[in-house]
Amino acid sequence: MKKYLNISLVYAIAAMAGGVFYREFTKFQGYTGVTALGKVHAHLFLLGMLVFLVAALYAARYDLETVKTFRAFLWTYNLGVPLTAVMLLVRGVTQVMGMNLSAAADASISGIAGIGHILTGTGIILLILSLKKLAEK
Repeated sequence: MKKYLNISLVYAIAAMAGGVFYREFTKFQGYTGVTALGKVHAHLFLLGMLVFLVAALYAARYDLETVKTFRAFLWTYNLGVPLTAVMLLVRGVTQVMGMNLSAAADASISGIAGIGHILTGTGIILLILSLKKLAEK
């Protein structure tokens, strides 16, 4: 349980840092439009902190570590969420800075962010399958 609370804390701190960066960076640049930076904060809080708080609650009652799909969830999800957040950060900085990206650079950012979303979605499915296995016991 403590492991999942620690992971949740790391995501919470990262979410707060993302929120502060968004606010201060856009203010410093004089940017008032909508940007992907505003989504970093929410993604890390909801997909990071909240999911692992729920996992900690289940870990307090069940032995999650014995479920193979849960171990796969940990790896997959903890690759996907940070990758998604980093690519939102990259996209947001380029938007605020008004950078003209080449088609290849734009597609690369979108593609890598897509991979992060795929990993995150796969992780969510693995988590649900893990919880189903625990319910069957």
